[in-house]
Amino acid sequence: KGSDPDSAAGREVVLLADTFNTYIEPENLRAAVTVLRAAGYEVTAAVAPGEKRPLCCGRTYLASGMIDAARAEAERTVSALRPHIERGVPIVGLEPACILSLRDEFLALVPGCDDVAAAALTFEEFIVRECAAGRFAVEFTATPFKRALVHGHCHQKAFALMPAVAETLRLVPDLDVKVMQTGCCGMAGAFGYDAATVDVSFAMAEESLLPQVREADAETVVVADGTSCRHQIGDGAGVEALHVARVLECGILRRASTREVSQCEQSTG
Repeated sequence: KGSDPDSAAGREVVLLADTFNTYIEPENLRAAVTVLRAAGYEVTAAVAPGEKRPLCCGRTYLASGMIDAARAEAERTVSALRPHIERGVPIVGLEPACILSLRDEFLALVPGCDDVAAAALTFEEFIVRECAAGRFAVEFTATPFKRALVHGHCHQKAFALMPAVAETLRLVPDLDVKVMQTGCCGMAGAFGYDAATVDVSFAMAEESLLPQVREADAETVVVADGTSCRHQIGDGAGVEALHVARVLECGILRRASTREVSQCEQSTG
């Protein structure tokens, strides 16, 4: 079965810590935990019982055509998540490509994992769902930013999830949210790192994304949930893009201690 928000496990969340956010940008995971706990949820990390190696959705294998390796990772992930799902606990992820693999490719790689697909939600989908049900109660305060310029990851666009992203950001007071009309950032996994394709990658980013980012002023935060998108923006425009979780975290920290406010200011430019 899928997750049941009205079950006894309705205040629990399993956070799917993807490889990139675990090892490269752990601040995003920390921000998500801060936000979810502030809203009253018990946050559990998804792990494979008896193993030290973190879970992996296997998308990097899929991108390289290594189907058998991807299937092995998918099966491992399904086995680790199923006990939580059977208790009605939702699976929430920060990286669109990873969490949405559970809703798409996993269905082909691991037949019979419909319950996993039904329980998998992006960070913003979960928040929007819980807000609608009256369960997500966090009092955010205004951040140093007046505007949020949002770039959608290709998977978010393909699954029509950008409205949820915008709705989540609008929980922050006095923040004008604009979703940019952009195509792919051009990174496309390892495509932007290959010497043979890096020029094409940047050309794709210059088509619409990077020019809009460069026009952003100091009171505008550039938001991008995708790891590849954030790094393409950083490399191409010299601008640090933030995950939605970090923007929300800032809206929480600013009503806390002076030390935490200082940390928020530093982490957002």
